[in-house]
Amino acid sequence: MDLGLQGKVALITGGSKGIGLATALLLASEGAQVAIVARDEKGLEEAAARIEEQTGGRPLTIAADVAKREQCERAVELTAEHFGSLDILVNNAGTSAAAPFERVEAEGWLDDLDLKLFGAVHFAKAALPHMKKAGGGAIVNVTAVAGKTPPASSLPTSVSRAAGLALTKAMSKDLAGNRIRVNAVCIGLIRSAQIERMWQSSHSELTWEQFSALPGHGIPLGRIGEAEEAARAIAFLVSDAASYVTGTAINIDGGKSSVL
Repeated sequence: MDLGLQGKVALITGGSKGIGLATALLLASEGAQVAIVARDEKGLEEAAARIEEQTGGRPLTIAADVAKREQCERAVELTAEHFGSLDILVNNAGTSAAAPFERVEAEGWLDDLDLKLFGAVHFAKAALPHMKKAGGGAIVNVTAVAGKTPPASSLPTSVSRAAGLALTKAMSKDLAGNRIRVNAVCIGLIRSAQIERMWQSSHSELTWEQFSALPGHGIPLGRIGEAEEAARAIAFLVSDAASYVTGTAINIDGGKSSVL
């Protein structure tokens, strides 16, 4: 299937590793021009080299702190100036900040909201004029299944993710008239540096495949997901194949969540 991404310009936050990098690789392989944003310049250069090696296209790399409004706006403007437009925004930057309610101090709440909620707000607000000029666009907010069904000791991240889902739905209605579609993906257990550290610290005697398939993970599909599997869902949502899809949130969790 032709996803209709040839020549599209995509900006991906948290694009130097994990789901962000997998998404950048996939979009670039489909012919999109890609900008990746992260704080670590070394990580950005390593990611850019990998994207160029595998796809033949050199991405634009932008070192920026997504929690800072001015840096978000600068990243969008640099992308639009470099490529001439902006069609796709993937708000992927974020970390897992999870603790019991009593242990989360005010600064923890503010830091998490600045990164996961307001980072997405600032990027989308800055991208809006460029998408309007292009005649439309697509935004995907990468959230987590914990935003729908928060477990114990999942604060503040589950609250920030829930806010991201509300943002997605409201934006989808406000921006539909400009032909800008806004969707979300809700991530469950997906292979990442954090998950790999868990594997090595608790079950280093097992191979990745054995650890991934442990029944204790409670995943109906029987294994932890790969970043590329999340990237495929994101690529669909930003593509012409999803031209009539907006305001929805897709769980990428192997069936583990108890909600749609």
